Amino acid sequence: MRTVRSFVVRGGRMTEGQERAYSEVWPTMGLDIEQGMLDLTEVFGREAPVVLEIGFGMGDSLVAMAKAMPEKGYIGVEVHRPGVGRLLNNASEAGLTNMRVFCTDALDVLAKCIPDGSLDTVQLFFPDPWHKKKHNKRRIVQPAFAETIRKKLRVGGQFHMATDWEPYAEHMMEVMSAAPSYANTQGEGEYSPQPEWRPVTKFQRRGERLGHGVWDLIFERTD
Repeated sequence: MRTVRSFVVRGGRMTEGQERAYSEVWPTMGLDIEQGMLDLTEVFGREAPVVLEIGFGMGDSLVAMAKAMPEKGYIGVEVHRPGVGRLLNNASEAGLTNMRVFCTDALDVLAKCIPDGSLDTVQLFFPDPWHKKKHNKRRIVQPAFAETIRKKLRVGGQFHMATDWEPYAEHMMEVMSAAPSYANTQGEGEYSPQPEWRPVTKFQRRGERLGHGVWDLIFERTD
């Protein structure tokens, strides 16, 4: 049993709209661990590149991406119920049909529900950096996690990370540069410019207000 987790489940009351979204939209967009290994073509009702985002927060940027790129299928994974409720509400209001969501631990989703070689992209934007050295072991980007993601990506698929905490960016670069069967799309040791299609998130804006930089890293599965 895993005892070291990379997240803390935050509190917070759900709004009336978020509660309504759970009851009305979850049956269409919600996914559960109990469903087991998914057939992603069946999940979206078509063949499509699938993007999985881990820890989407309140979901605004994920909804924006799904709206801007309807040719792709998006799966969001988040443990914060109000965030899931907001995403369901906003995705429904936008009329999205290319969005699905889990409300549980992403590591369980990857292990039990996502077939190997099935994902076009995995996104990890502004995960908790666990600033204190004694907590660094809680950072989700670790060698074992990199290997898990590699198995779930198709060959040529990308693992896209972003953070506003420079020591965590350096940690990500160190882990991913050493991970087998990955290539940095920008060249060895290089960070990526923020792609135009990645919306600025709430966490990014907060970091920039605090004077933080923002670092994107994009690594591609090579085999």
